[in-house]
Amino acid sequence: MRPLVSASELAAELAGSTPPRLLDVRWKLGGPPGSEEFERGHIPGAVYVDLDTELAGHGAPTDGRHPLPRIADFQEAARRWGLDDGDAVVVYDDVSGTSAARAWWLLRHASMRNVRVLDGGLAAWLADGGAVEAGPVTAVRGDVTLAFGALPTIDAERAAALPADGVLLDARAGERFRGEVEPVDPRAGHIPGAVSAPTAESLGADGLLLPAERLAERFAALGATKGAEVAVYCGSGVTAAHAVLAMEVAGLPTPALYPGSFSAWSNDPARPVATGA
Repeated sequence: MRPLVSASELAAELAGSTPPRLLDVRWKLGGPPGSEEFERGHIPGAVYVDLDTELAGHGAPTDGRHPLPRIADFQEAARRWGLDDGDAVVVYDDVSGTSAARAWWLLRHASMRNVRVLDGGLAAWLADGGAVEAGPVTAVRGDVTLAFGALPTIDAERAAALPADGVLLDARAGERFRGEVEPVDPRAGHIPGAVSAPTAESLGADGLLLPAERLAERFAALGATKGAEVAVYCGSGVTAAHAVLAMEVAGLPTPALYPGSFSAWSNDPARPVATGA
């Protein structure tokens, strides 16, 4: 299943006889929640999804800021969004898919096959002449059944070992990778042996994902080729999901995600942290 849908393609599908379910995943690190922005204007038919409370669980600091939710909690949330077994789902945000990809990854990991990200997000929809509607939305409850395990993940032990025989990509901004700044986590730097691969570099100036060929070239230059074992992390497992999306668009095998990411790693004093390029 192609993981992206363009604004024009989505408009045509929404006008068809079997429109996809729409999930609005607007989110910003540190808040506030995107529900107010959703109520001011969203794509008609969309349901708001709260990343902090519905797309993440809660645990110890060593679990990371956005650990995976319990499957029972995630299934309950998906039913509130109105999802049924077999539904086609499109997720979007207002940051070029970098938060919506978390919902895409989780639903795919939970065994939903037909899930796509709106390329360019809400900005692309508006630029294409798409309409918006205001106000809160309560979906008719669905009955979807979900089970995690469809996509690969790694834990901290494998993240530590992977650079010796594979490729561990760090999807955060370069200055955070190098340890020059660290706005949220207790230590600055990166997992030793990781390769800097900022998520923003997979996007064009128009906010759309780069073409598949350019993405493949980018990841090949980082060592992420079809023959390599590849995993990706970020600060808390959100923008890393966008790197997974970009690699799928590039035609590469789906890389593993380290859900705890650097927020979990840096909260464990037994884990070493490297700095510099």
